[in-house]
Amino acid sequence: MFGYQNNVLRIDLTAQTAKQEPLNMEWAKKYIGGKGLGIRYLYEELKPNTDPLSPENKLIFMTAPLTGTVVPNSGKLAIISRSPATGTILDCSIGGHIAIEIKYAGYDAIILEGALKEPGYLYIEDDKIEFIPANDLWGKGSHETESFLLNKHGRDCKIMTIGPAGENLLPMACINSDYYRQAGRGGIGAVMGSKKLKAVVVKGSGGVKVADMEKALTRVHEILRQDTVTEDNLWAYTDGTATLVEACEAGGVLPSKNFQDATVNKSEGFNSDRMIEARKGKRGCGSCALGCGNFTKIGDAVVEGPEFETLSLAGPNCGVHELKAIVKFNQLCDDFGLDTISAAVTVSWAMEMTEKGLKDFGIRFGDIEGYLQMPEKIARRSGIGAELALGIKELSKRYGGEEFAMQSKGLEFPGYEPRGSWAMGLAYAVADRGACHMRSYPIASEVYEGTVEPYTGEGKAKLVYDGQVYNAVKFSGIICDFWGLGLDTLAELLTIVTGETFTEADMETIGDRIIHLARAFNQREGFTGKDDTLPRRIFNETLKSGVAAGQRIPEEVFGKMLSEYYEIMGWQPDGTISPEKLEELAL
Repeated sequence: MFGYQNNVLRIDLTAQTAKQEPLNMEWAKKYIGGKGLGIRYLYEELKPNTDPLSPENKLIFMTAPLTGTVVPNSGKLAIISRSPATGTILDCSIGGHIAIEIKYAGYDAIILEGALKEPGYLYIEDDKIEFIPANDLWGKGSHETESFLLNKHGRDCKIMTIGPAGENLLPMACINSDYYRQAGRGGIGAVMGSKKLKAVVVKGSGGVKVADMEKALTRVHEILRQDTVTEDNLWAYTDGTATLVEACEAGGVLPSKNFQDATVNKSEGFNSDRMIEARKGKRGCGSCALGCGNFTKIGDAVVEGPEFETLSLAGPNCGVHELKAIVKFNQLCDDFGLDTISAAVTVSWAMEMTEKGLKDFGIRFGDIEGYLQMPEKIARRSGIGAELALGIKELSKRYGGEEFAMQSKGLEFPGYEPRGSWAMGLAYAVADRGACHMRSYPIASEVYEGTVEPYTGEGKAKLVYDGQVYNAVKFSGIICDFWGLGLDTLAELLTIVTGETFTEADMETIGDRIIHLARAFNQREGFTGKDDTLPRRIFNETLKSGVAAGQRIPEEVFGKMLSEYYEIMGWQPDGTISPEKLEELAL
């Protein structure tokens, strides 16, 4: 098939050797690339019960056939491993330009195995692979590291780095690229840190062949005008995800003080209008047609963003309503290599623990000075940060507060209150990597569009499933989340680029196959339907104010939604995949 390089770079860090091998094209036809193909490789190659932080775990960087072509919004990279935060399958995506550079260097995927004996980094320039010592960079922040490597190897390189959080193997460590782009969730940066790998530097000089270049140029230009740069999508450029602050507050799903409530009435300090005022520049990823990146600077606080998740969770969920403080928290997390979602939710849980008198972590809601000390303390495991670095699942086992430890399968909640969007609660519970809004996004129908009643379980299993199918195949594409293209359009683009015929029905089949694949991985690692659950706060405590005041998800309703979801998937009542289905999927 065209679009692929038909080439995988497999690197043994222990032996410091590299070899090239053909991409498994049979799998490529079934999973496309990105999320799906990366998970298939990991499923086949990783032994069950592998310690996520051991040299035996693998770190896979996976592109897709559309990567590096003229297709808009196709420049993201999928990164796949077993999660040190949850033990589940873990796939993340990272924007910027690194995916295209890997493709131009001649590779569909890079698979890292083993671990370096001493800190180092990889330099990849087409067929040239170097293992370079990095003792002098170990302990430095991501921003300083990237600047050093750009100065050393040239501004035309593209780089992924980790900060101290990754080096110190935190379950909330991320991988950075282009300074402000992150593969953030599930501790993917800790996997890289466990391999003593400080950075990956890539420089490519090649290109990508498509099946029909003339048609690609003509049709993509039409799609760009008619389907991408349109009113439905341009919010990403004009406002960015900050526009969700107002939407979520109006819809009663903007979390406050560790999800104790879902309205703050102070969002004017950090909403989209305030973000636009503080905006100093714009940026987009490689191949991007929307340019969602906003450079924000307030005093010495500067960042690309903050995105909604950070505005929400590092903002009102920590009792903070000043944009300057949120931007600074974001900047510190980026530099130290921390996922802002998990870091902020962990801090907000510690704040509630302190105020309830259950455990004094020395920090309270709205304590901006203390809150801004947390990223470095957590990343370096310093002082109270040594405990907070464990994440809230482990902390709540140790000190109590499990009923308001806002996590599922060990992954901290994103920035949406599920009691105001019941399908979102189900989506968190059944997501393959733990609480996640990137597996299915029913809140759009329940809250933003108002086309589905939010406070009922009726029809929610199908709503969540449909969203999972869509995102699974879209992120195997790999298409940016902010382009809401139809699966018929995705199928058409894949057909034009690869020369193989894909249909909308094929896209749905592939999406379903990927959901089962991820579930099969987790099932093999010991996860069952008992893990598809939410904290007791969601079942037992009602929201206090806003349009969702008085709402909770009754446990019996949640149980019914879950059972209906398993039925749609064709799984057994306990949430496991039948042996017959596994055989059908060749798993």
